Amino acid sequence: MALKFGILDQSIVFPGHTPAEALANTVKLAQFAEASGFERFWVSEHHDSALMAGASPEVLISHLLARTEKIKIGSGGVMLQHYSSYKVAENFNVLASLAPGRVELGIGRAPGGLPRSTKALQKGVSVTESLGEKLEELDQLLIGPLGEAHPLAGLQANPIPERPADVYLLGTSVSSAELAAERGYPYAFALFINNDPDAAKAAFDVYRAKFDRSKGREPKTLLALSVIAADTDEEAAELAGHLKSVRVTLASGKTVNVGTLEQAEEFAKQAGETYTAEVREADITRGTKDAVRKRLLELRDLYDVDELIFTTIVPDFEKRLRSFRLLKEAFEEEKLKV
Repeated sequence: MALKFGILDQSIVFPGHTPAEALANTVKLAQFAEASGFERFWVSEHHDSALMAGASPEVLISHLLARTEKIKIGSGGVMLQHYSSYKVAENFNVLASLAPGRVELGIGRAPGGLPRSTKALQKGVSVTESLGEKLEELDQLLIGPLGEAHPLAGLQANPIPERPADVYLLGTSVSSAELAAERGYPYAFALFINNDPDAAKAAFDVYRAKFDRSKGREPKTLLALSVIAADTDEEAAELAGHLKSVRVTLASGKTVNVGTLEQAEEFAKQAGETYTAEVREADITRGTKDAVRKRLLELRDLYDVDELIFTTIVPDFEKRLRSFRLLKEAFEEEKLKV
């Protein structure tokens, strides 16, 4: 089976640019992805950050569906713990009715922001339900009314589409892999967030071993990673810059990944806890198209994944497009060799 590719865009507001320009570039990138034959295009959810313009993936997905024709458009992802399953189902049932077969609902488990935004998002929302319970409710609402055993029996998230949004679970740990396996969802591991190869391997192994096939589904695995391709190794290294990954561990045991030590300090301050921070070099697959292709094939084989999803953090939009073009060229050449 041919390896499939997708793009995850975070609508980053780079220095010297406006949020409107960042969102306009997201639209251009989605159109480029469709024209270039990428399988899917996902947008992220981030809150209370002047550096990220994509606070509402549902709204952005609707616009992207209208500005493209065939490519699958989805969320990478909606942070379901903040919201009513009913409202998420309504949003994505409307989207799936507008663009049948093209809508994907990726569910994320990260907060998507600092504790302050989490408190604001969850104000007045019950947080007693587990994510597993919310997913169970969401599954029902995407296809019809809630069952008789539910306290809100008969409730329906209209309109019910002929083809509901495809649900994916996104994660960075064995626990997220177990939940995806239990629910029978496709599973995407975010290597660009947790770049521990042992953690990724364990997550995929657990997912495949515990996958529930009772609904007639088969495991589907995706690896999301940072990639920068350029005409020379030196240019790729320059474009990659000095990006860091900072893993914050709060006194309560909760962990989260941020981009800087300043963000780590602010996260702990808003959480009201002491913390430790581990700084790592960001794991970016970078280099010429041949070097990048070699490592991507190695990662595919190491984790035995069906698809790769790329995020490319490069301020110069034309150079970002160039990186994706080189990736496509590299694998088109690989096909010709075979």
